[in-house]
Amino acid sequence: MEINLAQCFIAVDDHDKALAFYRDVLGLEVRNDVGFEGMRWVTVGSPAQPGVDIVLEPPLADPNATDSDRRAVAELMAKGLLRGVIFRTDDVDATFERIRAAGGDVLQEPMDQPYGVRDCAFRDPAGNMLRFSRPRG
Repeated sequence: MEINLAQCFIAVDDHDKALAFYRDVLGLEVRNDVGFEGMRWVTVGSPAQPGVDIVLEPPLADPNATDSDRRAVAELMAKGLLRGVIFRTDDVDATFERIRAAGGDVLQEPMDQPYGVRDCAFRDPAGNMLRFSRPRG
């Protein structure tokens, strides 16, 4: 039995800002852009991984969510407490410089980690943490 990652979801509060970052800065391709009942979902992905999608979704797009739930998620996003994703890159330092030069919100400059990777970290426009890593060695 084989299991593969197909999609992961990242909550964003402004799809246009998110697209400017994920498409224009990171170089991901837009695979889908769908609106439904006043909400929007944008799917992006690396051209090198056609079978893996990142869905940029509205915060708490659950129809059963209450206004209180939505406010709580918005507060977590504003604090940068929601999880993002870890990208693998062939050159952490070059990736860091590219994102920083584009105005990326730096959380951590490139460094060698004790668990065997070199990585750096940024926040996307919605506050999600994104790490960019490469195994050392």
